[in-house]
Amino acid sequence: MSAIGADQKISSQVLLKLNGRGIRSPSVVTVNTKNGEVTLSGIVQYAHQKSAAVQAITGIPGVRRVIDQMKVGAKRKFE
Repeated sequence: MSAIGADQKISSQVLLKLNGRGIRSPSVVTVNTKNGEVTLSGIVQYAHQKSAAVQAITGIPGVRRVIDQMKVGAKRKFE
């Protein structure tokens, strides 16, 4: 599998894990994966969602590093 294909597979698995942890609308989290490094950015409603997200994806095969750029707060009405 190519590096791009592996990164796409990791991103898909990350999104499934996040949904399984209840991190979905109105949370807005973007997942970017490059060479096994996963960057999480966006907004979650609660602080415990940040730590749950990072913890959930560290066990995914192929994830070399997790970069947490998520913020805690309410999603703005017009974003």
